[in-house]
Amino acid sequence: MTKQNPCCIVLMMKAAANSKRRLAAEIGADRATEAAQRLIDCAREDLERWRGNVCLAPADDAAALVPFGSASAAFSVVQRGDNLGERINHVNEALLERGVDRQVYIGIDCPMLDVRYLERAATALTECDVVFGPALDGGVVLMGVRGRWPDLSRLPWSTDELFAALEATCAAADVRAAVLEPLRDVDTLEDLLALQTALAADSRPGRRALCGWLAQQRELQER
Repeated sequence: MTKQNPCCIVLMMKAAANSKRRLAAEIGADRATEAAQRLIDCAREDLERWRGNVCLAPADDAAALVPFGSASAAFSVVQRGDNLGERINHVNEALLERGVDRQVYIGIDCPMLDVRYLERAATALTECDVVFGPALDGGVVLMGVRGRWPDLSRLPWSTDELFAALEATCAAADVRAAVLEPLRDVDTLEDLLALQTALAADSRPGRRALCGWLAQQRELQER
């Protein structure tokens, strides 16, 4: 049996100031930027703990400045394309050219992710062609592939129809899919405030810092 290359975690991200547009409409651009930076710190924390390859896929020059810390083997692939589907397809092809076969894509939207969840996704790709971590709102918090993605350019990105469309696209391409349990992502103020309870027992430093910041925001609102 041929030994598989380590699974690569791919972080698709923008700079904090260009992230969380829906959240900015509710809490203002400055606070949304700060929230996004906290979420970036959480995602970076997971990359630093990952024992396989990691890839930063920045959408802009500012995002490319995020360090990898102690990640064991880091790649960087700048996103290219007019929508997220095209950009994922581009990163997928670039990593395949580098011999990276198993790829798990995440963003900054789900600090509920942890290394165990990522490991389960990586393991699923030893038996299936794709793996999804659904979001409670109908999107996804994680999507992984072994080999090449189908064409993702026409999917309803950033809608509550995305997960169903991904499943249908993979089924039409005769691609075997595994599905993990759903997690909550952060798109709105309600999602953001729910993190303080959801992460209350989480000991990871980035998550503790996020909870501390959320507590401060609540105090400011109550004054």
